[in-house]
Amino acid sequence: MEIQVDAHTLERAEERGTNEEEIKDVIHTGFSIPAKYGRRGKAKVYDFKSKRHNKYYDQKRVEVFYIVRKELIVTVTVYVFYGKWEE
Repeated sequence: MEIQVDAHTLERAEERGTNEEEIKDVIHTGFSIPAKYGRRGKAKVYDFKSKRHNKYYDQKRVEVFYIVRKELIVTVTVYVFYGKWEE
C-alpha cells in the first residue's frame, strides 16, 4: 500500500527528531497502538544512544498516526519519545 507522508507530519518529525524513512518503517514494521477518531497507530523503538537537548538517551520510540483511504495510507502526525523500553 502506498504511503503519503503529510507535510504536517514532516514538520513535526523534524521538530521531534525523526524523518520520513523512519515514519515509513514504523508503518511497515511497527506494532499497533491505540488511536482515536477512526485513525490507526503504530509504534517502534529504535536504538538512539545519543544526546537530545543535552541529555543522553539509549532509545527513542516513534509513534505514527494515520488514516487509510482505499489503497493509500495518509499520515496525520508523529510523536517521538526518548528513554529506555524493555524488549
